[in-house]
Amino acid sequence: MSWDQFESLLPGLPGFFANHVLLSVGALGIGVALSLPLAALAIRYRRLSGPLLGLAGVIQTIPGLALLALMVPLLGRIGVAPALLALVLYSMLPVLRNTVTGALEVDPDVLEAARGIGMTDNQILLRVQLPLAAPMIVAGIRTAAVWTVGMATLSTPVGASSLGNLIFSGLQTQNTAAVLLGCASAAVLAVVLDSLIRLAEIATRRRDSRLAITSVVLLIAGVMLSAWPLVAKQMRPIDAPRVVVGAKTFTEQYILATLIAGRLREAGFAVETRDGLGSTVVFEALATGDIDVYVDYSGTIWANHMKRQDTPPADVVLREMADWLADERGIVSLGPLGFENAYALAMTSARAAELGITDIGDLAPASRSLDVGGDYEFFVRPEWIAVRDRYGLSFREERSFDSTFMYTAVAKGHVDVISAFSSDGRIAAFDLVILDDPLDAFPPYDAVLLLGASAAARDPVVKALRPLVGAIDDDAMRRANKAVDLDQRPIASAAADLARAILP
Repeated sequence: MSWDQFESLLPGLPGFFANHVLLSVGALGIGVALSLPLAALAIRYRRLSGPLLGLAGVIQTIPGLALLALMVPLLGRIGVAPALLALVLYSMLPVLRNTVTGALEVDPDVLEAARGIGMTDNQILLRVQLPLAAPMIVAGIRTAAVWTVGMATLSTPVGASSLGNLIFSGLQTQNTAAVLLGCASAAVLAVVLDSLIRLAEIATRRRDSRLAITSVVLLIAGVMLSAWPLVAKQMRPIDAPRVVVGAKTFTEQYILATLIAGRLREAGFAVETRDGLGSTVVFEALATGDIDVYVDYSGTIWANHMKRQDTPPADVVLREMADWLADERGIVSLGPLGFENAYALAMTSARAAELGITDIGDLAPASRSLDVGGDYEFFVRPEWIAVRDRYGLSFREERSFDSTFMYTAVAKGHVDVISAFSSDGRIAAFDLVILDDPLDAFPPYDAVLLLGASAAARDPVVKALRPLVGAIDDDAMRRANKAVDLDQRPIASAAADLARAILP
């Protein structure tokens, strides 16, 4: 890790920080605005308090990334909308709970005195219970603020830009500087936001309106200052047509997205990149027009989206896949890029030699005493289920890893077998062997360039990207992946080298 790595990340930091601030503060504001009336209703009608707090508690128990992912099919789109909705729901429990608890714990003698002077139930709620519970309510808002800022870093896989972009890309490319910068920035935001709300809490305890106004003014000023990079960007006149490039959550996808974005910028387009997207999310985003272009793999579309379990030759898969994409989803396959990034089972050469394993068939009898590792979606993919059932694999334990850490896990003996990617430069670097697949259980995984219907209808877009078709062979892609994963080169540098190697 060096200063140069930090320096290369700094130009993008203001934009990520601004998006994170707006997303977090917006979700918190909406969450508070919804929670207080619901809490008042639960206080006024006690029978509602249990179900309301129970529902909020159930939402809180859903893992943050899962809640975000659930919002995508619910809203039928990616980006800010599903992230904002998930964050709003996530922020509500502490505010609801503290408001209801604080109001119901007001001294009964105080409530009796209020009734004695003729106050109605609504007046007691608004003028006695909620004001007396105000410090506890603000404490709940502080908790919600910290939770929301932290969870907002998970919004990257659903297409909402945030500091999570730095964290996710840093994890995938083993760029410690990016991870530290993203985490540190999120921590600073959480501390500052918590301090400003604490100032409001102190003002509430002291009944100090001047201090309360100061805290609100500082909060508004901080949000406006943080958002300025986005405002300035919007104010700049952009005459160029816009294209949105998507990418999944691993090194190769970041490199290819950067390469594609570069080609489009050279052709005069204003390019926006949405990376770190989940496999299903990015595919649906292309179909709905939220993104215009990305690289996918024929085997993924064949098994996951077409639900095919047969494994015909690669040319048949490509042809039938292209027809299905056009007919069923309105997506155009511009063609294969020229390399294959196939799922494969891999072991260290020493472990494979020790057990006498050369192919997946040899692996089956020994699998009961072995552990297998895969990326976080591998063990639910239909390809794995087909391979497992066809060969009769039954491992002692299936362990899921971030794809970045799978190779270290098998190299250090934490698992015996992993689901490697055939174009990954770490296969050679970690002295791994790819196990042959004599039954052809894994489908072919040719990298294909996919365009949404709108982008495919724009001739300049097609003309800019057509030279990439068939231009990238396996060795070129492995070198680019290795440059980032092992040599710690910036993604932009690896993409530029790849462009120079494959394009005239």
